[in-house]
Amino acid sequence: MARLHAFADDVLSDHDAVGLVELLRTKQVSPQELTAAVRARIEAVDPVLGGLAHPAYDAVWTANDGFFTGLPTLAKDNVDVAGLPTRHGTDAFPGREARADGDWVRMLRAIGLHPVGKSRLSEFGFSASAEHPRLGPVRNPWSTDHTAGASSSGAAAFVASGALPLAHANDGGGSIRIPASACGLVGLKPTRNRTLQDKMMRDMPVRIVSDGVVTRSVRDTAAFLREAERHWRNPKLIPIGDVTAPAAERLRIAVVTSSVGREASPEVRELTLKTAALLEGLGHHVEEVEPPVPASFPDDFLLYWAFLATVLVRTSRLRFGKEVDPTRFDNLTLGLARHGLRNAPKVPLAITRLARSGRTSAAFFQSYDVALTPTVAHATPQIGHLDPGQSYETIIERLMDWVAFTPLQNATGDPAISLPLAQTSAGLPLGMMFAAGAGQEARLLALALELEQAHPFARIQD
Repeated sequence: MARLHAFADDVLSDHDAVGLVELLRTKQVSPQELTAAVRARIEAVDPVLGGLAHPAYDAVWTANDGFFTGLPTLAKDNVDVAGLPTRHGTDAFPGREARADGDWVRMLRAIGLHPVGKSRLSEFGFSASAEHPRLGPVRNPWSTDHTAGASSSGAAAFVASGALPLAHANDGGGSIRIPASACGLVGLKPTRNRTLQDKMMRDMPVRIVSDGVVTRSVRDTAAFLREAERHWRNPKLIPIGDVTAPAAERLRIAVVTSSVGREASPEVRELTLKTAALLEGLGHHVEEVEPPVPASFPDDFLLYWAFLATVLVRTSRLRFGKEVDPTRFDNLTLGLARHGLRNAPKVPLAITRLARSGRTSAAFFQSYDVALTPTVAHATPQIGHLDPGQSYETIIERLMDWVAFTPLQNATGDPAISLPLAQTSAGLPLGMMFAAGAGQEARLLALALELEQAHPFARIQD
């Protein structure tokens, strides 16, 4: 099992984003020095990790008074960055250079972050592993034989390797939380409509995608959400505010180790129960319960994914240009599109049930403050397990088996965070996921800070 990291004796050192902000504010480092160090680190590991979609190291840095001013970051290659193509992880079209930043990147710049490139993802974010037929896979720095998770694979690989402390990720079925689990990171999927989004995400009938970041520390995720909220706040949601310490309240925590038709592996179940014991030792009330998921949920969510794939494939030339070659979509995208077409009459009812899932969730969180599940159902797979060159039937069965727990919050719109609290017997990170009711990010962050103090996260360089 080969590890690969980029930590070095340079200006980045092993600082998190908040630590680097302090160095920037006291002028101990400059934005240009940080960008040069990030470039050197990415170039050192990317030949193996394969996480970079488009570099932009020479992009003009614009000073402002945002909290993160001068800190380099990466945007995921499914949002628009002016001057760079947006390819959505596919070879089916070359991607047009964006004329302007999308809403998400405008927010990044407003709070001071400086995009120095775009990170890779699986095709349209459908798979939980980015394994491209031409570019190859995005590899996990903890073990380069294993996937970095997806769809925010490049972001997670670079943050985990130490190339930079914070990168954009988004999540339509677990795509922040799954790579966070695989790469030993903090990954919080915000409440629906908590943060600004590009138009493509906003136009979905059920807005399953939420944008956020992956980080190595809880305080970085908390600081990012605080600053994003200062830039724009949804008045319909409880404010997150500035979460900097654990809360005094003891929580009612429900523990779930199975989903509809899918069980966590014995090892993952054991690690989840160890996390439950840690929580109990901290004074929280912990209770193991059955999954609060309707029996129809897995099929409904898969059909909604398939509906989105059908729309993307059938309108691809209208959306992405006449250069689109539909034969170059991968087997997962094409298989999902076929599934969507075959089951088109069932789509309206599936969407209706998914849209109502928030009511079931709200009732559940009347009895419990937080739900604990494993982020994924079994250990991170090796490269090839989810290779999109395989048959659709093989890929989708393996995918649904691994990502059995994350899609629920994409349907309900609730927030959920993956924390690197466990390691498998093979020494790979394994995330534990905590979900709460809509708008309760502050509760999740306070609990995450408490757990980070009680059980410090493993470091790749140790």
